[in-house]
Amino acid sequence: MKNTALTDIHIKAGAKMVPFAGYNMPVQYAGINAEHETVRNGVGVFDVSHMGEFILKGEHALDLIQRVTSNDAAKLYDGKVQYSCLPNKDGGIVDDLLVYRLDEKTYMLVVNASNIEKDWNWISGFNTFSVDMKDISDRTSLLAIQGPKAAEALQSLTDIDLASMEYYTFKKGKFAGIDNVVVSATGYTGAGGFEIYFENANAEHIWEAIFKAGGPFGIKPIGLGARDTLRLEMGFCLYGNDIDDTTSPLEAGLGWVTKFSKEFTNSAALQQQKQEGIKRKLVGFEMIDRGIPRHDYEIVDADGNNIGKVTSGTQSPSLQKAIGMGYVKTEFAKEGTEIFINIRDSKIKAKVVKPPFTK
Repeated sequence: MKNTALTDIHIKAGAKMVPFAGYNMPVQYAGINAEHETVRNGVGVFDVSHMGEFILKGEHALDLIQRVTSNDAAKLYDGKVQYSCLPNKDGGIVDDLLVYRLDEKTYMLVVNASNIEKDWNWISGFNTFSVDMKDISDRTSLLAIQGPKAAEALQSLTDIDLASMEYYTFKKGKFAGIDNVVVSATGYTGAGGFEIYFENANAEHIWEAIFKAGGPFGIKPIGLGARDTLRLEMGFCLYGNDIDDTTSPLEAGLGWVTKFSKEFTNSAALQQQKQEGIKRKLVGFEMIDRGIPRHDYEIVDADGNNIGKVTSGTQSPSLQKAIGMGYVKTEFAKEGTEIFINIRDSKIKAKVVKPPFTK
């Protein structure tokens, strides 16, 4: 089990620790609902240092990225971030990731913690361009400071004008007295805020500086439990649940990051799938009757016939109702369609809704 540079701080703060993607991670401190509320209405800090970071550098770094990712990275400029996918050769997804353009010949890829080795091997397998690749995951810490008060809470720590930063852009500068910190206007909560990348050696200093500066704004540490409820309310996919090696980006509603203006892994087959039409689709749904949908629960029609399965589900703290996502046959994917979730051998009524669940 790996630790992040901040594991001891989480334990001292009373966090409930759980194994996650091979790391010892805080799942909650004060409780998931309270932490969820803190991020939606104020500001909270997640330690997400378990995520992976690769640096790709060289004349042909962009060529390699264009080859392995589904989105068009040629549209990136210095300081711009892009959400993308690594398609596999069988119509599924190796991983979803963020692509950062540091400069014309240097990019940072941010990948899911559970897929670091898998992604590294996959990308390396296409590196016929002699691109210099470095895995900096083990030496890099990542904090997500999320919520509507994030910019105010952090502004005293940096000269970067946080409030004026556009969504999915980043800047490199001094933060809490530390040079070369990447400050990124990104996140996985839909509540606004920033993700900051820095060397492990500076982790405790930066953590303490953030909590000192954010004290007047009610800043709190937040665990992975609330991260999951927050992302689900926004309809954001979680790798291993909503997308995986068997789900096509088109089925998952990720056509917007699947650009056929270039060739990439399996692009011809995915383009054919788009032309022929998909047979199943990832949808959001709200429960009408009482019951909480869980990963892998069966989705059925009014007659009890199987039409799909739940990929993510929870009791939404913001909406005070149960919500979920799942794949259904395309004819059941229309907004407002009545579906049923099989919970302990009972058909529990739900209806298809379009994410995000909370505005």
